[in-house]
Amino acid sequence: MMTPNRRTATPDLPPPPFHSIGDDARRSRAGWKPLSFAALVRLFLFLCFLFSAQAFAEQRPLFAGVSASQPPVVTVSTAWSADGLRPGGTIDLAVILAVAPGHHINADERQLGSISGFRPLPTRVQAMQLPPGLAVVSVQYPPAHAVQLPFSEEKLMVLDGRVGIRLRLQADPDIVPARHEVTVQVSYQACDDQSCLMPRKEDRTIALTVVEAGVPVSETPLDVFEEMGPGTAGTAATESVAFDLFGWTFSVGVGSGVGRLLLLLTAALGGILLNFTPCVLPLVPIKIMSLSSAADQNRIRCLLLGATTFSGVLIFWLFLGVLVAGVADFTATNQLFQYPAFTLSVGAIIAAMAAGMFGTFSMRLPDFLYRFHPDQESLIGSFALGILTAVLSTPCTAPFMGAAAAWAVTQPPATTLATFAAIGTGMAFPYLLLSARPELVRKLPRSGPASVLIKEMMGWFLLAAAAYFLGSGISALAVQAPESPSRSYWWMVAGLTAGSGVWLAFRTFRITRKTGYRVASVAFGFLLVTASLSGGWRLTEPGTAQWVSYTPQRLEQARARGQVVVLVFTAEWCLNCKALEQGVLRDPDVEDLLLRDDVVPMRADITGDNPDGKRKLAELGSVTIPLLAVIAPGGTVVFRSDFYTAEQLIRAVQEALGSSGR
Repeated sequence: MMTPNRRTATPDLPPPPFHSIGDDARRSRAGWKPLSFAALVRLFLFLCFLFSAQAFAEQRPLFAGVSASQPPVVTVSTAWSADGLRPGGTIDLAVILAVAPGHHINADERQLGSISGFRPLPTRVQAMQLPPGLAVVSVQYPPAHAVQLPFSEEKLMVLDGRVGIRLRLQADPDIVPARHEVTVQVSYQACDDQSCLMPRKEDRTIALTVVEAGVPVSETPLDVFEEMGPGTAGTAATESVAFDLFGWTFSVGVGSGVGRLLLLLTAALGGILLNFTPCVLPLVPIKIMSLSSAADQNRIRCLLLGATTFSGVLIFWLFLGVLVAGVADFTATNQLFQYPAFTLSVGAIIAAMAAGMFGTFSMRLPDFLYRFHPDQESLIGSFALGILTAVLSTPCTAPFMGAAAAWAVTQPPATTLATFAAIGTGMAFPYLLLSARPELVRKLPRSGPASVLIKEMMGWFLLAAAAYFLGSGISALAVQAPESPSRSYWWMVAGLTAGSGVWLAFRTFRITRKTGYRVASVAFGFLLVTASLSGGWRLTEPGTAQWVSYTPQRLEQARARGQVVVLVFTAEWCLNCKALEQGVLRDPDVEDLLLRDDVVPMRADITGDNPDGKRKLAELGSVTIPLLAVIAPGGTVVFRSDFYTAEQLIRAVQEALGSSGR
């Protein structure tokens, strides 16, 4: 006889060895739900917006508005030095900024200097569109003067009144006589002694008449240049973009449509190579595993997952392109990581993802945050993972990408967006290819203990990545420019990576009795532990070379002493910088060379706020790191590269020493 309403007893079962954050979200149907992957990425995108807005706003403590009824504070006009240009000749273009009384604009980049607490926007004029056969050979700015600001003890170099900037243009002998158009862009920020207006970028298109050889032209006196004095020389426009990959050098001409197409293809190749940088590699296996799981279920769905990941990557790179094209002071793809709070936020989100890989993380948030299922086999999850993958790629620079991005910064908005879209398309292409060819990922384990172990190993690596970003963010907060930050956090990164080796061996012994698997796991785990501890020691040990922190004064002092300067640009969030430091700068022959009395190894660390270092980086024509420059005593840059070998560096230093008679 059965007792009514009595439940059948069931044995207690252990929890499943792995569950994702998305699993928790699906199992929770009411009330509060655990923090989802999509919610984490939505938070992450909000932080991207917040800190990119901060990059724009920090140019001045206070922005003042101006109504449409008020007269403009700055009026831009142009004038030619002659009424025509002959083939092979030169002509000057005057860009004249009339600044209202009581206001000023910041000096150009070379005269501006730095002010603690905010980043002033330099005045800049650059040619955006030139007809074939015409090139800018020099840009000259008037001398600036110093003003005392009430919110700072330091003085700022400014320009006021009637400001004339001279662009000298050179025509090729075979230029086509005709009426051409020249477009220049003027970037400036107008301020008074209390506040600043929003930064401005204005384009001006000017007609230029090129006449036949021998046809007389009339000179037009430009009185705005009479009191200019020597001023400072700016950077001339370039007709080609040079690439250098470990000694393989080539250049792409950008003066024609075909050349620009080739540059976009080169930028896309750089985007593909981003997937092999240390910044992105921890996330690649996670996406491949999700595609592997979907491959057997539905081929169309597998293709959709790859397409949404592709879209996430591309949209974030377009977002960076919009920032570069539209925000006057945003010039680098890795600029968001120069804000320690952003770096810390990235580390916290990666740590949350890593905890989810072990199935141990749960945080309660309101129900409205979970309108989408967040797991990585959903469309929203794949899109979010694409965005996060693109974000994590920005601290690293792939071969070919840095030169293309630096060129794109100086171009019109449409060209800038096209270049960044090419980088994003290249980076996202492998995910689309894998989803279109699911047989490439079907052999990966999709369920069972082996799949759980792979996910747990990815969790360990993500924890190490989180420790890396958190550590570099904390170091940036603690450092004072120009000194380099502490590297002690690398021991935490090394400890977590070593822990993955121990975990691999421990879990393999728990899930299988096969001797071969156990031996292989112990051997591989031992290699992980050994490599991790060795890496921690190498990354924290200073080496034999006595590196000097870069300042403009120290550079000038070294040049005055007749020394060759090896100037390296680095940051704690730049893993490619660490790879070059260990693989090239710690080479025994390189270290011996850097110990010479007539050679000064100098490091510009831009982990935190280092305006002098960032300014010198821009002066060398780059917006990304890593970068190395060898500077001869006379000031000539004899070598400049973002990816280089020990042999290249040694040859460059010897060339610089030879040019100084050493």
